[in-house]
Amino acid sequence: MMTKQEYVESLRKLNMVVYMFGERIESAADHPVIRPSMNSVAATYELAGDPEYEDLMTATSNLTGRKINRFTHIHQSTEDLVKKVKMQRMLGQKTAACFQRCVGMDAGNAVYSTTYEIDRKLGTHYFENFVNFWKAVQDNDWTVDGAMTDPKGNRGLSPSAQEDPDLYLRVVERRADGIVVRGAKAHQTGIVNSHEILVMPTVAMKPEEKDYAVSFAVPVDAEGVFMIYGRQSCDTRKMEEGADIDLGNSQYGGHEALIIFDNVFVPNERIFMNGETEFSGMLVERFASYHRQSYGGCKVGVGDVLIGAAALAADYNGVPKVSHIKDKLIEMTHLNETLYACGIACSAEGARTQSGNYYVNALLANVCKQNITRLPYEIARLAEDIAGGLMVTLPSEQDFRNEKIGPYIEKYFKGDAKIPTENRMRVLRLIENITLGTAAVGYRTESMHGAGSPQAQRIMISRQGNIERKKELAKKLAKIED
Repeated sequence: MMTKQEYVESLRKLNMVVYMFGERIESAADHPVIRPSMNSVAATYELAGDPEYEDLMTATSNLTGRKINRFTHIHQSTEDLVKKVKMQRMLGQKTAACFQRCVGMDAGNAVYSTTYEIDRKLGTHYFENFVNFWKAVQDNDWTVDGAMTDPKGNRGLSPSAQEDPDLYLRVVERRADGIVVRGAKAHQTGIVNSHEILVMPTVAMKPEEKDYAVSFAVPVDAEGVFMIYGRQSCDTRKMEEGADIDLGNSQYGGHEALIIFDNVFVPNERIFMNGETEFSGMLVERFASYHRQSYGGCKVGVGDVLIGAAALAADYNGVPKVSHIKDKLIEMTHLNETLYACGIACSAEGARTQSGNYYVNALLANVCKQNITRLPYEIARLAEDIAGGLMVTLPSEQDFRNEKIGPYIEKYFKGDAKIPTENRMRVLRLIENITLGTAAVGYRTESMHGAGSPQAQRIMISRQGNIERKKELAKKLAKIED
């Protein structure tokens, strides 16, 4: 397993092509806007080497028998699924940000079981290809970007019906030694901090859409791959000299980007699906369920920090014992633990797949994510309520440090006389960071649209809710005979 510093150095060795604000970045690992998100990923390496967190952060590989980072693990039991959620909550508590390795872990487990079943039915060699690739992931302790979401163009049209066929990533050439692909993947969390890209189709494909039913892996610096960094609220604060208080969370962050695949060659040994449309829906559904489970951990950990920050704000405002403040903190805790309960439940109710790895209870995973699309918004609303309006009208840190006007900020923005004004400013900026600033991308908007937007979960809940069986239960008790 890599250490934190070895991980950072491994990124510096990559020849990634990354654009931000209209210019190519020389070193993503050293860019002030990107560095906090890199720190979040680095924490997954650092904590894996800490004996206190060894049980959660590491596992024994079923492929090599060696000790590995849990983010590269193929789940071997429901206990593994539960530990995954507990690990994610802990990391959310440590970073209050997106730590960006969950998508690759979830993609790996979904591709593992799907390729096994493709091979069993069709006699292909995708499972062998994937196992060999994933052994390399484990041996090198790579961070993998799971790339599923296509730009999609006109949402009312299928991939093959789009005016521009590249709006869903597709195979444009098949050769004896591999394939050439073109297209893009959007909203890619942590891609600039990753080593490898694991591509999957984004929807179930029709028989005539074989070119779009493709799964493969390429290095992030493969020829023809480049990235355009996503813009976030308050992101340029990180570029201000000496910025600290105004960042809210100066050490950790997250990011998303658009990945362009401009005629990228993929060798045969790194192809895991190539036209098998009947299995595209299986892969999409399995990845989505794993990732919907993940949100019952990571968002809860960030929620723990937000609840703590709101409680501190109440202390600093001088109202920790006011009944409605206490009631709001209780409600925030209730909502957060409800999300965690869903994450644990879908893990504990998981089952073994044909390939031997373990899959979550898909119905409960979708219920988990459906709650995630709602409850973090209410937790954030209550935090903003407790924090007060000063959170969004607070002067800048430069003003606070100014020799002439700083003393006025110190005087007039003090809450409880025993608490330094700077402490009050810091906790308000942390709440702003999570609810409105750079971390809001991961805590609020990603809660809504990540791992599929709300209607996607409702469709899955409808499919898996088994209403007919529930009707029979009611008929039996009511003594109704058909």
